[in-house]
Amino acid sequence: MYDQTRAQQPADRPAGLGERRSPSPDPLIPSDARDRIVRRLGHAVNTFADAPGEALEEAESAFDEATDALVNALAERRRVLRAGWQDQGLDTQSAELRLALREYREITGRLLRA
Repeated sequence: MYDQTRAQQPADRPAGLGERRSPSPDPLIPSDARDRIVRRLGHAVNTFADAPGEALEEAESAFDEATDALVNALAERRRVLRAGWQDQGLDTQSAELRLALREYREITGRLLRA
């Protein structure tokens, strides 16, 4: 049975009894890519006084890398989520669909809060 009240709860609301949620969601961009982008931005800031044009180009490139990584990560998450429910028959359990809905809601909420 569809639980409208539960479906309308905000994504960041604590889980009820019997529901398992990690303390914090998995990062959308892997840590090695994030670290590399942060280093590049730091380098751009630190070299700005000596070479402002080059610093801005590096910052722009780091921004592009971050947006590309985010788009790729979101596309992969979407692919995995969709594969979990799209090809299911009529016998798909409501609980499985609810989990997919929660994941979509959680990711979308994180994007809107960013």
